[in-house]
Amino acid sequence: MLELIDIHKRYGQVEVLRGVSLTVRSGEVCVLLGPSGGGKSTLLRTINGLESFDQGRIRFGDLELSGSGGHDAVLAQLRRRVGMVFQQFNLFPHLSVLENVTEAPRHVLKISRDQAEELGTQLLRRVGLEDKLHARPATLSGGQQQRVAIARALAMKPEAILFDEPTSALDPRMTAEVISVMADLAREGQTMVVVTHGLGFARSVAHTVHVMSQGRIAESGPPAQIFESPRQDVTREFLAEVRGG
Repeated sequence: MLELIDIHKRYGQVEVLRGVSLTVRSGEVCVLLGPSGGGKSTLLRTINGLESFDQGRIRFGDLELSGSGGHDAVLAQLRRRVGMVFQQFNLFPHLSVLENVTEAPRHVLKISRDQAEELGTQLLRRVGLEDKLHARPATLSGGQQQRVAIARALAMKPEAILFDEPTSALDPRMTAEVISVMADLAREGQTMVVVTHGLGFARSVAHTVHVMSQGRIAESGPPAQIFESPRQDVTREFLAEVRGG
């Protein structure tokens, strides 16, 4: 479904992505791990055009982007088909929970208010928030806000969803709430690319783990291989640091 080929990204003289290539199959949960500053979030943001890139190609189904730019029409299609869930929930504070979820389907997909509200209610029930339809985001916990953000992404019926550190701003209980929803999506076959430091999620839910360091993929493999038999020093050092020794 998704293929990245030799992606390079520079900020001035600093090369943030240095030839990243990877493939994500339909229905796969792909997790990006690695030390901070390794390029994980930048890579994720290039996939749906929030960041441009300087060299390489991104293919998503029948769509293709290249580092040469000039692909506004392709980007618009790509963003309809690829959802994004951010670290900071980015909800509209002046709208209710239901309005946050229905805004994009109504204005981008052009579905009716009644259809959008029916869809939004179903999705909020799916993430355990059907009792919060008319609440404002400020009255919700961080975990609840992130579950609203997931429902909002699902409302566009994306073929894939990108998650950028979705639990890093949450305490352990709220993290568990969000991870439970993401695990349910994985079981249902939702294609996901997840940047996280959550080793438990990567170990139990991911199909493939890519360890990024210094703008490159240092190591890739199934979770059991990465966590039990890492082949690269950077992977061993990262795991030791996250595990606390």
